[in-house]
Amino acid sequence: MILDLAAAAAHALRFDDLGLSPVALDLGFFTLKWYSLAYLAGILIGYWYLLKLVAQPGSPMARRHADDMIFYATLGIIIGGRLAYVVFYQPEILRHPLDILKLWNGGMSFHGGVVGVSLGILYLARKEGLSWLRVHDYVACCVPFGLFFGRLANFVNGELWGKETDVPWAMIFPTGGPFPRHPSQLYEALLEGVVLFAILAFAFWKTKARYKPGMLVGLFLFFYGLFRFSVEFFREADAQLMEFAARTGLHMGQWLCVPMILGGLYLIVTAKGRRVRVEPIAGSASVS
Repeated sequence: MILDLAAAAAHALRFDDLGLSPVALDLGFFTLKWYSLAYLAGILIGYWYLLKLVAQPGSPMARRHADDMIFYATLGIIIGGRLAYVVFYQPEILRHPLDILKLWNGGMSFHGGVVGVSLGILYLARKEGLSWLRVHDYVACCVPFGLFFGRLANFVNGELWGKETDVPWAMIFPTGGPFPRHPSQLYEALLEGVVLFAILAFAFWKTKARYKPGMLVGLFLFFYGLFRFSVEFFREADAQLMEFAARTGLHMGQWLCVPMILGGLYLIVTAKGRRVRVEPIAGSASVS
């Protein structure tokens, strides 16, 4: 196997040859990284798409609710994503609590971001008298944008690469040793971004899924969990969690996907039974 990898390394693509840099703009006194732009692009484009969805008949919320949603979603992504990363991936940070605030050092969990956004939706729905499950359906359709840009940013950063391999498209990453590896960031960008968006877009625009509370968010949870679980077989476990992966047989990301897959499947199977007449008014003054 080592000989095969050594032979593959001689012809493999080299990340350094792409000329990519984690920094998008450096003015000396101000530095803007692609990872920050990925979050910004995901949120703004997701908000634009949410407005398109809300404008369709039978929306569970009005434009003003979507405006509020972007605020709560952003808070949920940052707070939930960071706290979950610390708890599940690097608990040693808890020894120095102030380090939790050092977002510029990296370290965000998508699973935690999902929980954070869900809590934001629950708060908004309760405050405005909206159907929390149907709001989840609409927001879920927008999430693949953030996933797509986030995984591209991981690739540009040369991080979260995959396992060693001799496939023709393997790449040698600067921090990944001398042997070529799966560009698993691109696998995830394709599956969790492009393919997942296509599935949800088809369900929203070409079927009556949006009138079955829980169907769209169920599809999101099920297919995201399935895609992430599958790609993790090609992705190298986080350095600090190598022992955990060897001991349990699965990566931390895979274990966190199991409840997503099961929960998504439950929502899909039971969605038809929750279908109700969709009124044009949601909440106290939500006219769609």
